[in-house]
Amino acid sequence: MIKVALGIDIGGTNTVFGCIDPQGNCLMEGSIPTQKHDRIEDYLDELFEAIELGLQNPANDLKIIGIGIGAPNASYYSGTIEKAANLPWKGSIPLAEMVRKRLDVPVVITNDANAAAMGEKVFGAAKGMNNFMVITLGTGLGSGIVVNGELLYGHDGFAGEVGHMIVRKSGRECGCGRKGCLETYVSATGVKRTVYKLLARHLGASELRDIPFSQLTAKMVAEAAGRGDLVANETFSYTAKMLGEVLANVVAVTSPEAIFLFGGLTKAGDILFEPVRETLESQLLDIYKGKISVLPSGIVDNAAVLGAAALVWNSKNNR
Repeated sequence: MIKVALGIDIGGTNTVFGCIDPQGNCLMEGSIPTQKHDRIEDYLDELFEAIELGLQNPANDLKIIGIGIGAPNASYYSGTIEKAANLPWKGSIPLAEMVRKRLDVPVVITNDANAAAMGEKVFGAAKGMNNFMVITLGTGLGSGIVVNGELLYGHDGFAGEVGHMIVRKSGRECGCGRKGCLETYVSATGVKRTVYKLLARHLGASELRDIPFSQLTAKMVAEAAGRGDLVANETFSYTAKMLGEVLANVVAVTSPEAIFLFGGLTKAGDILFEPVRETLESQLLDIYKGKISVLPSGIVDNAAVLGAAALVWNSKNNR
């Protein structure tokens, strides 16, 4: 029988899960839709039926020793999901307690970006690092910060929300209810918003001009930038500069060895990474210059599940 950690990543569209051994191998995996059930109890019924079905496979001789969960607005300390805007269950959801009743093993819960950071430390490119941060660049911007080998949680479990640092006073409206948050500029959605702002400013030709907002993707913008489209290139320059400036401020607080960029937006490659590195270095205090690497994530497959499972494998009882 192989000891595994069950990693669960609760996304706004789908929930993915997998059984991960100490070396990071995924020995069983599956997924269910997140939005199907209005009642959390019905959602958990379907989730654990799917998990049980996977465990019943004769080829799987697995023993789950703990469960790690990554979810929006999840608190490590309370084990709850608090007021997650993109999930169907509102208010405060005592998820860790509810899951523990389904399977009597330790349950660790945190937000998805913190899980990504722990995945990087246990299974990815941050092995051996005790001070680093992971910035997740997807629909929004998440961040997980590791200081002295431990995730930074703060007093309530919600520390490290770099995506909700205000970078423009009275700027773009954010889903959190405020204006000018970093993720409204630096994210897949933010890239789209910047494209349309620049298209309104410039009259010149651009292959992005006739694409409806609902059909435009950050990938399309990156590809257009690679072909030399001026609006697309200016969009990535603007986005990367803003990210580099904010990271320089965060460095002054946490002094990381490396900053890992993770998520769909990073597929733009050097179009994003190079101007982020240049801006970061130019904005750093002299005492930090030349010390901080900006790197792509070292996790490629099953990243969300690996990150969630890493919460279990990194716990003091399993080290």
